[in-house]
Amino acid sequence: MPKAFPKEFREDVIRVFRDSDASVAQVAKDFGISPSCLKRWLTIDDKNSADPSPAARAANESDALREANKRIKLLEQENEVLRRAAAYLSQANLPGK
Repeated sequence: MPKAFPKEFREDVIRVFRDSDASVAQVAKDFGISPSCLKRWLTIDDKNSADPSPAARAANESDALREANKRIKLLEQENEVLRRAAAYLSQANLPGK
């Protein structure tokens, strides 16, 4: 079972990470915890806070933008297929052919 850390320690680690420009791996190494542990703490803290960190908001917006771009690309491909099908069918139905 993983070692339980005091709540104050977790809050200090999260505050240090958010106040610095260091990576998750570097902050985790400095405090002697695993990067996955720090990521989990950050996720929990973001869910519990009413105003998530700018990094969390940016990540959520980035994910939403990526999904929207995938959807746009798919719709554009479908539109192209339908346009070509309509052009083909209109050529096939011309009188005299």
